Amino acid sequence: MRIRAAVLVAALASMAGAQEPSVTAFTGATLIDGTGRASIANATMLVRDGRVVAVGAAATVTIPAGAQRVALAGKFVMPGLVNAHGHVSNLSDLATYAAYGVTSVFSLGSEPADVIAARAEQSRPALGRGRVWVAGPVLNPRNAAEARAQVDGVAAQKTDIVKIRVDDNLGTTPKMVPEVYRAVIDQAHMDGMRAAVHLFYLNDAKAVLAAGADFVAHSIRDVEVDAEVISALKARGVCVSPTLMREVSTFVYESTPAWFTDPLFLSHANLQWVSTLKESARQQAVRESASAQRYKVALEMASKNLKKLSDAGVMIAMGTDTGPMGRFQGYFELMELELMVKAGLTSAQAIAAATRDAAKCMKIDGQVGTLEAGKWADFVVLDADPLANISNVRTIAAVWVGGAALAR
Repeated sequence: MRIRAAVLVAALASMAGAQEPSVTAFTGATLIDGTGRASIANATMLVRDGRVVAVGAAATVTIPAGAQRVALAGKFVMPGLVNAHGHVSNLSDLATYAAYGVTSVFSLGSEPADVIAARAEQSRPALGRGRVWVAGPVLNPRNAAEARAQVDGVAAQKTDIVKIRVDDNLGTTPKMVPEVYRAVIDQAHMDGMRAAVHLFYLNDAKAVLAAGADFVAHSIRDVEVDAEVISALKARGVCVSPTLMREVSTFVYESTPAWFTDPLFLSHANLQWVSTLKESARQQAVRESASAQRYKVALEMASKNLKKLSDAGVMIAMGTDTGPMGRFQGYFELMELELMVKAGLTSAQAIAAATRDAAKCMKIDGQVGTLEAGKWADFVVLDADPLANISNVRTIAAVWVGGAALAR
């Protein structure tokens, strides 16, 4: 199967490098457009200048004379994944994300200048990498005046969101005080920006929502969510990014994970990280870590809260907090979807959270998240149906960004 997939990718990459007609027609696949509508068997999707111009059942879409055709019979097509909480520290990270089907990343903090510059250069077809949106530096002001000055500084960089942390790292570090985070959120709104908040505790979630926070960048993990916080989230349409794989990364390296032998993982993983994480002394330290054991419990609570929030109608945005060492970009997003389903979401709900809803939550749904006319033709070609089994998101045959196949 992997040999056939490699042949397909090579053929598609060759097409992308050739002189392209004005329209490319992708035909024959079962298409999941990301809108929540039923998948379309024997679909046709037309792409011009990197954007979708028409999509539907073959009988309803007319292919222009002279269009280039890409036959995808037997395959499944879905929108490229949107990671609402990742981290991009260099341009190669965007290629890594995209290789696993994550074609859009909202990087929540500490991006270098070349990544910020890359964001301004992505309104073109055949991009050759994933798309990125940025938060700039994660703010850590000491008082309200400093908070407002730091927000103004981020706003001057024209970033896409402001990011702060309201967390004590299981009681090991000072937590940002209400006077300061209220000033950050208020100044962000005065500057026409949204504020994303890293948090852990239910009471902090209630407090930052009361202060006007616009995006909850992690699960509530200490106790079960209640009607009060659900009401606060829904009242202003605030989304939650569960980042379940972030919790996994804190304890899973107490031994060598089984997926360290997965060829898909190894095809683009940081092998230096893999080597480090296999070291026996390091694994022993994780086994003896009190925080690692606490985060195991936190994962269980986060999973329970994910299901409760989703059932209550709170919008969920798939995110992973990938980027730091041991949080493998691209592959962790595929595992995140599996954990979301394990928590009780359907495959369709998990896919929606990783496409349409993540794009809506991050205010980029006019560009990505679904395969509809006018949006970028960023999509993944799979060998098997992810709606039937979410693990089929791993059966990647090809990834297209801006209407061009990526070399993988």
